[in-house]
Amino acid sequence: MLRGPAADIDLSALDHNLNIIRNVCSNSRIIAVVKADAYGHGSVRVAERLSSSGVDFFGVAYSDEAIALRRSGLKGRILVLFDCEDVSNFFEFDLVPVISDMDSALTFASEAEKRGKKLSVHMKIDTGMGRMGVPPDKAADAAVRIASSTGLKLDGLLSHFSGADPADRDYALDQFRLFTGLRDEIRKKTGLAPLCHMANSSAIFSMPETCLDAVRPGLSLYGYSSLADNFGLRPVMKIRSKIILIKEVPAGGHVSYGRTYTAKRPTRVAVVPVGYADGYSRLFSNNSEMLVRGSRAPLIGRVCMDISLLDVTDIRDVSTGDEVVLLGSQGSDAITASELAARIDTVPYEILTSLGSRSRREYIC
Repeated sequence: MLRGPAADIDLSALDHNLNIIRNVCSNSRIIAVVKADAYGHGSVRVAERLSSSGVDFFGVAYSDEAIALRRSGLKGRILVLFDCEDVSNFFEFDLVPVISDMDSALTFASEAEKRGKKLSVHMKIDTGMGRMGVPPDKAADAAVRIASSTGLKLDGLLSHFSGADPADRDYALDQFRLFTGLRDEIRKKTGLAPLCHMANSSAIFSMPETCLDAVRPGLSLYGYSSLADNFGLRPVMKIRSKIILIKEVPAGGHVSYGRTYTAKRPTRVAVVPVGYADGYSRLFSNNSEMLVRGSRAPLIGRVCMDISLLDVTDIRDVSTGDEVVLLGSQGSDAITASELAARIDTVPYEILTSLGSRSRREYIC
């Protein structure tokens, strides 16, 4: 028996979500974010599908992710958001670095000059995220220096919202105004019109006015919104397993480590071969449900490394081998990453990357 859960990745849902995003920001270029193995969905297959749908620009966190995409045959442009360490990779694999400081810019410029090449770069401005980027008061001068370099071509400017939901709207708009003001100054001083992008998934839907030359959708591509409205997006990932054993526990009996669950009645318990080693958080102990025969079965006791236990007493005709859905739909019900995230006080991103990265993937075209 193969351990752990399986992930069904519905590529038609990916197409559907891409079209919704395109309808919202029809005048913006799509930079599809496929970092963290496409949020657990498998970056190579996801990028291939997006490429076949006309996307020609992708975003990753680190150069090793970009190299894997190149080696798979991906032809589009690849923006590397955080990694400027091994500069040779950017030339050998035709990657676009994000410059967050002048030291990195000078390193890339020196390498480009040695190779007799001109490297396309995007410069990041820290407008309030407080993480990476050139400080606003130094941004215009830095852009001029990059633009005047013989080894670099300033092809893009970007920033990142610290939050783009209604609670953060005023701060986000302040960030946006700061960015567009600097964009205008940089355009005037350099005579260039670099591709400008700031909007992530949340901003695309909550503040469409921030959709500039390009947008960087991530979570929304995979079917989720961090806002109250899901905007018709369809989850791309379904996580499933199966029951490997059914047992009876008498009233007053205990299950799993620490005896945190005591049966109040004779209880039929289904054993599912999924645990925290498979990305199903221990915080779901006595605090979640899975779908069995279209009904919700409460998770009882502590989630173990390899096993979780369900109370299936009230579900008829459950038997060994039945499908169990941890994430996704079965019958008329569905468990979403947003629901699971709320149960353990985290975000859908963590649910998707944790479960998706440790499941056997099957792609549905």
